Order: sequence, then structure tokens, then C-alpha cells
Amino acid sequence: MPGVPLTIDRDELRFEAAGDTRVARTVHPSGLRILTERVPGSQSATVGFWIPAGSRDEAAGAFGSTHFLEHLLFKGTSTRSALDIAVAFDEVGGDHNAVTAKEYTCYYAKVRDRDVPMAVTVLADMVAASVIDAEEFETERGVILEELAMADDDPADVAGERFAEAVFGGHPLGRPIGGSPASIEAVPRDAVLAHYRAHYRPAELVVAAAGAVDHDEIVAAVVAGLTAAGWDLTAAAPPLERRRHDPAPIVPAAPVVAVHRELEQVSLVIGAPGLTASAAERPAMAVLNNVLGGGMSSRLFQEVRERRGLVYSVYSFAPGYSDAGSVGMAASCTPRRLGEVVRVMNAELDRLAAEAIGEAELRRAVGYLSGAGALALEDSDARMNRLGRAEISLGEFVDLDEWTRRLEAVTAADVRALAERLVAAPRVTAAVGPVGESDLLAR
Repeated sequence: MPGVPLTIDRDELRFEAAGDTRVARTVHPSGLRILTERVPGSQSATVGFWIPAGSRDEAAGAFGSTHFLEHLLFKGTSTRSALDIAVAFDEVGGDHNAVTAKEYTCYYAKVRDRDVPMAVTVLADMVAASVIDAEEFETERGVILEELAMADDDPADVAGERFAEAVFGGHPLGRPIGGSPASIEAVPRDAVLAHYRAHYRPAELVVAAAGAVDHDEIVAAVVAGLTAAGWDLTAAAPPLERRRHDPAPIVPAAPVVAVHRELEQVSLVIGAPGLTASAAERPAMAVLNNVLGGGMSSRLFQEVRERRGLVYSVYSFAPGYSDAGSVGMAASCTPRRLGEVVRVMNAELDRLAAEAIGEAELRRAVGYLSGAGALALEDSDARMNRLGRAEISLGEFVDLDEWTRRLEAVTAADVRALAERLVAAPRVTAAVGPVGESDLLAR
């Protein structure tokens, strides 16, 4: 089945997707959007409440407020305490959590089929009726500072953050999702409350559910839950327009970034600006990323670890956002091996542009990606996430059969042409460990 456009002005949409699943989408008159995927034989479901606002959308003086708010929505509503929320899911063996990203926030729960109405009701209450209590605000400020301190103790996390800051330059995508200790210590409750009131409203909310779900029942439960929580869904409004997908001019801030720490290893990330999430070359990027560092048969794993024994872990990544993206390679090694690791990793990226990949390598990458995609979709979490991202970011639903078709259409020439573009972009190297910027520049 070809990709299905999710146009904002289409109120109702229902179709069958790969695996005999039933996908449905309703745009409520209030602007609220609800998507479901009914999976035959499933006895559980994952429900997610998505807000298309992330760390890139924060105002100056309020950096980190999106992640702060994610914490606070678990701290109680006008009718439920934090303990009530926790007990509601614990007593049915459910899983509930949230994730803050650069372009969205999602609150989700996975439960048995019979507990789906409860999950919808509690999530709706959290999203629509959070009290953001002043005392809880200060308590959670301490929790978030501890979370940031924990991340700062992980050199790989720090290298990844410094890489993002450098590769995206002055673009908001370069900011850390959780903010910094300084910004969290300084942000006032009023700023976080303003962020909540600005973005948590019907026209922005997307609800996605996958597994043992009935679309009409989910729609009714969502509308009832939000109404009970205090939202007025009677006023007509169009859904929030999606972000523009025009590529932004990305100028890296620096070619090298070093964070000196007396550690046993150097955590390293090397990369460059990449593709947007909706770029036509995304299937080619998936193949390129897999060939470069996506598995144990990848070039980085085989050359850096297996043949040379320089590292324990090495991989590549290629995230995409609405108007920008990046491609990178990550590894950790002892300081004495840093020079060789940097040279070999750069050489493998350059080699993708210098010569076409072989047909066997191409087939292996396509097989890996299509197979991994099929296995991931055994989990209702993955299906729910696919629905949410399709609605918020891409504006198109692509099922497994169509994604596999797009992968199989990628040629070795496509991968090489994309690699040539990536290699021509300014390259950034970020490292954390007993190393300085002069050491990286000399490599």
C-alpha cells in the first residue's frame, strides 16, 4: 500500500495496512487528532498523548522547561494525586512513562485491553488538568538536577550533547533537551506554566493508540476524558499546522570540541549535518547508516573492532528533524588509540563516497532494515510511536510493506551520491576524556 497522506483538513480516514491491521484517524472539530491501529490477536495496547512542542520550542530564559513539565504532569491533577496516578497503573500491571524530545513530548501507557479506558482517562487528566503545584515544582527541580548530574557522569552522553551543540551551531536543535543545571536552577514556575498553557490545548494534541483498540471507543474515551478534566472541546478550531520541512541553513559552531576529564577512555563522536526527517533520500540514508555502523556486519564494527581491536563499541546514527538532521559515528577507546580510531572512522565515511557499496552489502542492509522493522512492530509501543510521528512530523503513514518497497528501490548509486553530499559537509569531532582540542585538530 502506498504511503497514506495525513492531510490536516480530512476529518475521517480509515484503511487497512500491512499485517491486516486497521488504521483510523479522526480530526475532532476542536482540532484534536486521534489515530488508532487495531492489531489482530493483540491483548494489550499502548496509548500516547503527544504534544508537538519540544526543547527547540522553548523561549530564552526557559530552556529545559519542556522536560521540566514532563516531570510535573506526573505530580498530580485537580482530582488525582501523584500516588493516585502511580497506583492506577501499578494495580493493573501497566507501564506508564513519558519522553521529551527536541520536537515533541509524549505521555504514554501500555496496558491490557480491558484497562485501556482507564489509561485514556488518567493520561487525559494528566495532560489537561495538571496543577503544577508550587511546592512540587521545587521538589522536582531537585530531581531534575540529579538527573542532569547523572547524565553528566556518562562521558558518552556528554560527547553526544557536545556534538549536537557543535554540529547544529546556533540552531535550537543544538540545545540539550533537559536544559543545563544553570537553566533549571534559574527557570521560574511561571515560565513553565506559560509553556504548559501555550502548548497543551486541543488544537495541538495528538492521541495515538495501537494494539487491542477500537477506534470509535478510543475517540469517545478521549473526548470524555479531556472534557471531564476541564478542556472545552465545543469551540471549533483547526489543528495546529505541522512544522515546515524546508531545510534550515546549518553551520556547525566548531570543527572540534573537547571536554577534558581524567578518564580511562575517550568517548568520541564524529559527524556532520544530515537530512531532514521527511527528505526523499531517507531510505538511502537508512541503508547508508546500516552499512556504515548499523550492525555487527557493518563497516565500522568490522574494521574498527573486529579487524583492529581498537574499541568495544562503535556505531553510527542519523537522526532527522523537521528542518535539519545529522549523521554521526560514535566510539570509545583508550587515549593512545585515539588517533587511529579517528583516522579509521573518518576513512570509512569517506570510502562510502569514494566507491559504491557492493550488491551483497546493499542486499544485506535492506534485509536487516526490513527485518528489524518487522520485529519492532511486534510491540504495540512501536506501532503507537509510528502513528504519533506520522501525524506530528511526517504527514504520511507508511506501513511495513511500503517502507520495505522504498528500501528495495535504493541503489548503490543512491547511497554513494548521498555519501558524497555528507562528506562535503563541514565535519565535527567531539570528545570527552584526557584529551584537548589541539589533540583532535592534530589527528
